[in-house]
Amino acid sequence: MAEKIDINRSYGEKLISLFVRLLFSGESYSLTDLSQMLGCSKQTVLRLLDDIYKAYNVKIEERMEGKQKYVSLKRPKTSLPIAALTEMELTVLQMCRDFTFHLLGNKLFEEATRALLKSRTLLNEGARVSHQKFGAFQTGYIDYTPFSGIICTLVEAMDNKRTCKLTYQAIMENRPKTYHINPLKIFSHKDTVYLHAQWEPPPKGPFKEPDFDPLLAIHRMRKVEMTDRTYNWPKNYDFDKIFNKHFGLIKDADFEVEVEFSGWTARYVSERIWSPDQKITKIDDDKIRLTFSASSEVELIAWILSFGEEAKVIKPEGIVKEMLNKVKMTASLYCI
Repeated sequence: MAEKIDINRSYGEKLISLFVRLLFSGESYSLTDLSQMLGCSKQTVLRLLDDIYKAYNVKIEERMEGKQKYVSLKRPKTSLPIAALTEMELTVLQMCRDFTFHLLGNKLFEEATRALLKSRTLLNEGARVSHQKFGAFQTGYIDYTPFSGIICTLVEAMDNKRTCKLTYQAIMENRPKTYHINPLKIFSHKDTVYLHAQWEPPPKGPFKEPDFDPLLAIHRMRKVEMTDRTYNWPKNYDFDKIFNKHFGLIKDADFEVEVEFSGWTARYVSERIWSPDQKITKIDDDKIRLTFSASSEVELIAWILSFGEEAKVIKPEGIVKEMLNKVKMTASLYCI
């Protein structure tokens, strides 16, 4: 989900942050990405880029991919000076590592730990950073240690825009199947790591274009091989517009939902963002109504059922009927 625009962050802070990001990363960013990172409009990003050029006389390189403009900073040919890390910068990196331990697996966690230990040498003299501040509560999680090689192969394939040959076993299938895919984005959702990709026709044989791009769970991948075939990055690809626009990982047609929450659940729900377009209406001191858009009936019903008697669907009517059926079926399991 896109970050809210931060009106309190000064223009100077944004300018320095943008300059440092472009200088040290050496990567291209879309105006959309930069506006989300900095918490400002695209017009402000363009003004910041213009001021960087005027102040530092550095060349800002631009290119178009579809309707998206990408910018990068032409870095000097000489090596950049080693920049010291602050205590807070290293502390935040440690926090990110420890919070995501269960998503990394042992091997990648060790890689992250080695990187942090090396980074300690970049701290200013006298700085101290404790490694015992953060942790993660783990229950019902997946051990990604056996899949570190697969993740590294996918990352390399994305860097080089190479098609992959994938052996994958879906959750309801008895045997794995082989596909060709173009990997686009690795992301996490509810303590599970997924790959969003495009189907690619096999080198030989018939191929029918599916209706949807594949959404693949990393832990169901049995083997990934990078091929010699390359692919073009899809024009106007925007991960946030695909996945962070509505409630639900599964992307069917979106629909509007209204749910009433009461008691403890009302307070819990009101503290969180479930969909970027959500609206919360306070009914009384103990009840709220949440209105938002969703794209997955299955996920929506499971989510509402998790709140028990403190959640009541108001609309759509089809979900109300389905909830009634689910409740009756669940109750029948406990009839004495």
